[in-house]
Amino acid sequence: MSNNEHLFARAQRHIPGGVNSPVRAFGSVGGTPRFFVRGEGPYVWDADGKRYIDYVGSWGPLILGHAHPAVVEAVERAARNGLSFGAPTEAEIDLADLLCELLPSLEQVRLVSSGTEATMSAIRLARGFTGRDKLVKFEGCYHGHADSLLVKAGSGLLTFGNPSSAGVPAGVANDTLVLPYNDVAALEELFSAKGSEIAAIIVEPIAGNMNLVRANPQFVQAMRRLTEQHGALLIYDEVMTGFRVGLQCAQGLHGITPDLTTLGKVIGGGMPLAAFGGRADVMSKLTPLGPVYQAGTLSGNPLSVAAGLATLNEIRKPGFFEELTAKTCMLTEGFNAVGRELNIPFCAQSVGGMFGIYFAEQVPDNYNDVMNSDRARFNAFFHDMLEQGVYLAPSAFEAGFVSAAHSGATIMATISTARLALEHAKR
Repeated sequence: MSNNEHLFARAQRHIPGGVNSPVRAFGSVGGTPRFFVRGEGPYVWDADGKRYIDYVGSWGPLILGHAHPAVVEAVERAARNGLSFGAPTEAEIDLADLLCELLPSLEQVRLVSSGTEATMSAIRLARGFTGRDKLVKFEGCYHGHADSLLVKAGSGLLTFGNPSSAGVPAGVANDTLVLPYNDVAALEELFSAKGSEIAAIIVEPIAGNMNLVRANPQFVQAMRRLTEQHGALLIYDEVMTGFRVGLQCAQGLHGITPDLTTLGKVIGGGMPLAAFGGRADVMSKLTPLGPVYQAGTLSGNPLSVAAGLATLNEIRKPGFFEELTAKTCMLTEGFNAVGRELNIPFCAQSVGGMFGIYFAEQVPDNYNDVMNSDRARFNAFFHDMLEQGVYLAPSAFEAGFVSAAHSGATIMATISTARLALEHAKR
């Protein structure tokens, strides 16, 4: 028995499914999950000492790679002064100032500890601000595991074939209106019928939890137009895309100013940290100023804030995103070239440091397109890549991530490995 197998067996005794987040269990792809003991740059090492090129990056936060010296040093320095205070610190102000400087849609921001907290709080705030109950979300988009959001969601729910969670009261689900992603006609029809009841639209502006699916320009403009016309708020859930696809996030790429934005992953540099923010008149409804309650014991934790500041200061350096985008394009163009060479339905696309790979004739536009991809072939591909030392997300429904630490040589090695794996998958 390998060390990974031993640890997985041990974990299942006292942890449900042996993991603390479902997709880690390899339930969709089969086999034994890898238990990692160390990471450095673009690499991770498992409990058996095997090294992998990592394209998960802790599901997106590690845009600088593992154990980046500036981030580690910042966390160590903060830890020496205390792990938590439950009181304000100057570093929280520094981070809030920097977030508002980098992202023009943020007039005020509040720090929390997880993406789920950020989206849950933003929705409560939108409802409190508008006095309405209805929320619009889109099939395959994942916004955390708050009850009202676990209806036709992405991420682990898609991975395990159950897009809506048990345990969600019917009354809660009834206030969540679910539409197809990129469907302008459905959006216009819904607002025509129920516009006065809708508090907000929440959207992944580049979906990353049903694999990578891009919002088309018409869809983006329709969301902004309809929310403005009907007095609803537009919430851009940039927990994944925030500072991952560009320095002004997906909203900068779209040329859109949302009313509220949720952030996570990259802004914590690998530590538990998230945020939500937006218009000052909306944010002023939060306690202690207004009637919408939100609180968190570890919000603004000094270690997380230190990691986030160090990460943001690195990625704001000139040329950072141009270089990251070029590396990610090199990877996906290499994948596409191999797919064409082998005449196999396999394609890829990227935005900034995010990418998607699909066993399909063309990149998907919505949830149904993703569900029609060849998951069996993906599973075989995943295991071949894993065996040859490339760690991809263990699900056909998750985006991948390139970091600044991935070199051209590392990416070329990955493409060569993919060629071998795709030859096997074709057979």
